[in-house]
Amino acid sequence: MHLAYPAVLAALLFCTGLYGVLARRNAILVLMSVELMLNAVNLNLVAFDVWLRDTLHSGQALTLFTIAIAAAEIGIGLAIVLAVYRNRGSSAIDRLRDTAETDDADRAIDAETDGHPATAENATAGNATAGNATAGHTTNAEATS
Repeated sequence: MHLAYPAVLAALLFCTGLYGVLARRNAILVLMSVELMLNAVNLNLVAFDVWLRDTLHSGQALTLFTIAIAAAEIGIGLAIVLAVYRNRGSSAIDRLRDTAETDDADRAIDAETDGHPATAENATAGNATAGNATAGHTTNAEATS
């Protein structure tokens, strides 16, 4: 068996998966592209194992390990995507940046890039006004007591 055939196929699979990771905006399609890349690696591991005629079959054993890791990655990844979809209503990767936690230093940097003066007072003033706006709003439970 020539090593070039599975190597070229694995390179094509890996490039297709890399393009999918870089170009897609849907989290599920990105996970599928990562799986394509892992399958390309598995194909190379088995092809080199056969080509080297390894008596221990190290490539095949490592391929089984990689398949187990990929299955765990997909299970956890899909659980995260479903949780994000339930909370946000979309699984677009561009909108996941909104879920990141930021502190006052990050807000000051964001304010500086927007053209506003970057002081910690300005960053915390936004939090105070948002807190005051919600503090003046009473619920039915508070109004009855």
